[in-house]
Amino acid sequence: MKSYFELVISINPELEDVMSDFFFENFPTEGVVLAEESYKNLEMTSTTEGNLKVFLTEEPQGLDNLLKDYRRTLKDRGLTDDFMGSWDYTIDEKENQDWSKKWKEKWDVTHVTDKITVVPDWIEYTPKSKDEVIIRLEPGCAFGTGTHDTTQICMRAIELLGVKGKNVADIGMGSGILSICAKKFGAKYVYGCDNDETVIEVARENALKNNAKCEFELGTADKINKKFDFVLANILHNVLAEIMGDLKNITTDGGYIVLSGILDEKAPIVVDAINKNRLKIVNELHQNQWVGYIVEKI
Repeated sequence: MKSYFELVISINPELEDVMSDFFFENFPTEGVVLAEESYKNLEMTSTTEGNLKVFLTEEPQGLDNLLKDYRRTLKDRGLTDDFMGSWDYTIDEKENQDWSKKWKEKWDVTHVTDKITVVPDWIEYTPKSKDEVIIRLEPGCAFGTGTHDTTQICMRAIELLGVKGKNVADIGMGSGILSICAKKFGAKYVYGCDNDETVIEVARENALKNNAKCEFELGTADKINKKFDFVLANILHNVLAEIMGDLKNITTDGGYIVLSGILDEKAPIVVDAINKNRLKIVNELHQNQWVGYIVEKI
């Protein structure tokens, strides 16, 4: 191939995973970069906030119509034009510079905490201590690379509360990173589900390379019949509010739910759903413009 196409689209950062899925499902997409942030050791080295960069093997056909239809679908689900962002985009044809690896350039080793380190599978890394929890990842088309604030909030919660010997559910597990993290912190049983069938195999492969035994399947919280001591949900704020009752139903009495994916200004929507379902907020975790809640089922 002599060239590839680089598309940059302006979106609300909270829709990064949703829009990534859109491009993977509809166009010949080889990778995406959450272009608004690039990290090294938790230091932001560059930022073009609100831009998603997409690498395509061919020029996308019918993009305007598909974007228009998808935007209408999201509006039907309750999202507003202001919330979604402009979706203005540019497309540039680039000379082939090993495009299949180009999207990986901004991902580096990420030290989430002093103990948790996420290492892209293509990078050599030597542990700094015997207690370091290392998660090796090949995100593929799944959301969850360890660099995003919402993912890190969940991993911090896993370390903070401890899950050793616990049964853990990861709702909307994407790449499987949170499930793997829970297993490495000693969870007895880890179950993950997602409503996107394209991520299931990615998550299974990531778990395998981390020697983390997890069960992944296509599904949603309302279809789960088991109870869990610890439930993780890193999803859009409006979806969290909508499924709060389902999350409560799959949590044991005295168990915890970690809620992430919430921009600061959208927090009241989630807090209202927490209160309506008579859940107790026991901790808040903040990172940049994002907030996460640890709630207890009492």
